[in-house]
Amino acid sequence: MIPRIFRHLILSLGWFLIAGTLLSFIKSGSWMVRLWDFPRLQIAGVAAVLVGLYGRFFDRGNRADAVFLGSLTACGLFQGWKVLRYTPLWRTQVKMTRRGKDTGCTFSLLMSNVLMENTEHERLLEVIKRRQPDIVLAVETNARWAAALEPLAATYPHVVRKPQENYYGLMLFSRIPFVESEIKFLVQDDIPSVHVTFELPGGGRVCLHGLHPRPPEPIRDQDSTPRDAELVIMGREIGDAPDTPTLVAGDLNDVAWSPTSELFMRLSGLLDPRIGRGLYNSFNANDRLWRYPLDHVFHSNHFRLVALERLPHVGSDHFPMYIELSLEPDAPLEQPKTEEADGDQEEAEEKLEDQAEAAATGEDRPGRE
Repeated sequence: MIPRIFRHLILSLGWFLIAGTLLSFIKSGSWMVRLWDFPRLQIAGVAAVLVGLYGRFFDRGNRADAVFLGSLTACGLFQGWKVLRYTPLWRTQVKMTRRGKDTGCTFSLLMSNVLMENTEHERLLEVIKRRQPDIVLAVETNARWAAALEPLAATYPHVVRKPQENYYGLMLFSRIPFVESEIKFLVQDDIPSVHVTFELPGGGRVCLHGLHPRPPEPIRDQDSTPRDAELVIMGREIGDAPDTPTLVAGDLNDVAWSPTSELFMRLSGLLDPRIGRGLYNSFNANDRLWRYPLDHVFHSNHFRLVALERLPHVGSDHFPMYIELSLEPDAPLEQPKTEEADGDQEEAEEKLEDQAEAAATGEDRPGRE
């Protein structure tokens, strides 16, 4: 006979997951709401286990049990549906190239949140040496990391540097010359982003935007308002230039299936090469259970995919990500851009207004001293 306390534990945990799932539908920037966007796969798995246990050992066939089991089943199915696109069960959104690599129209990018406190600099340098990307984007770089990465300038002579001591510094190294390069502060004066245009040897200019917005998190009671606003601004800017081959890379402090990421994709028209391929969870590198896809490369439909890979651990709490793309004139015929939905512009405007109000009162960064 299984103790009744297990029934109460299952009921409590089940209703907790159901409540959290419902909470995620609320359009609020509060971290207490937005953090429920992250563990969808974990919720789906736990819900399935709880339904099985309760149905096997505690279901009395009454109305209350039917409501609980039905609600928890719906919760698990919904959460599983939200991440299903990021599995091989879904059709790929970005197609593999049918060309060779020696066309002059391919390039590769290695992106890494290095973790500012991480002192294992050589591990990242070794991964870069082994993979030989054309472009390296490093975020959370401070002065110590800037000095450690400076040897890259010998083989990556085109560099944009903005190290900072607040976890939001960044650096960009490239073998491909920049036509234009700029550091911007899209939302807050201590959160930089890097924006470059480069021309491939085979012809064709590409815009690259490197971002690392401030995350929602409970320790400093930080909500998602500035992060959401930064993604909206970037999404609109890209959406206003649909004919420009573009990619956005960085630790966006958001999962790929969140409402904000989905809004960003619709506003920008960009594609996600992970759809139909896998989660490519990059954070937390030190925790197999609570691991999410926070490091992203979204790109316009002008590219087909050559390679996509999560790279080995470099001492950070993030795995580096590697992508190789091919700029191909006929790619848009096979890969339609992500379409904007009714109400997207209104929602985007609301997010910008929320950020403006929060900035006016200082509530957009309550943990700042």
